Amino acid sequence: MTEPLKYKRLLLKLSGEAMMGEQGFGIDTAVTERLARDVAEAAAAGCEIAVVVGGGNIFRGLAGAASGMDRATADYMGMLATVMNALAFQSALEKFEVPSRVLSAIPMPTVCESYVRPKALHHVGLGRVVVFAAGTGNPFFTTDTTAALRAIELGCDAVAKATQVDGVYAEDPKINPNAERYDRLTYSEVLARDLRVMDGAAIALARDNNLPVVVFSIKEEGNLLKVLRGEARCTVIE
Repeated sequence: MTEPLKYKRLLLKLSGEAMMGEQGFGIDTAVTERLARDVAEAAAAGCEIAVVVGGGNIFRGLAGAASGMDRATADYMGMLATVMNALAFQSALEKFEVPSRVLSAIPMPTVCESYVRPKALHHVGLGRVVVFAAGTGNPFFTTDTTAALRAIELGCDAVAKATQVDGVYAEDPKINPNAERYDRLTYSEVLARDLRVMDGAAIALARDNNLPVVVFSIKEEGNLLKVLRGEARCTVIE
């Protein structure tokens, strides 16, 4: 018997680095298609899904600012990078015949739709995967904060933060293989311990709106569906 879905409406946060695969830069088409397949499986199981994509595989605003660029300008450049990733992800979804729409917080009508909350709710309600691009449309906010914000606006049951590891650790497990791993955390514990799984603004926003954050590994194929069924090895923050 198939397990019922624990989350009926989910916001998936994908980093730009996830779409980069093992490359040092850009978009790995094969990896992006595998990620899209996971989303297609989740949608086919009956989940209403929205996706926020980062842009770190193309340009990262903080890195630009660190090199002397004006921070606001660098952040806008990073937002444009997320639009490229969103379009690539939509293209991958179309290969699996998943209806989808890209909604950008920065209006660019010849490329995609502009973000308007009722429009996003309409698309999600029709079973379309909505891919949010250009962050919040404002500098100084990360795509993690965008993920929490859009999840709250859409009435999602949780944010699923896709990472390269199977949850939240006290230290980087790639550096310290014996680092403590957490199955469950409170928002306050994440902030107090400075665990940095998401930035502080995103965690605070999730806390203030009782939005669970599920941290899981995207490297394992089919893991998103396991998250939806409550079967995945992950960390739940609530």
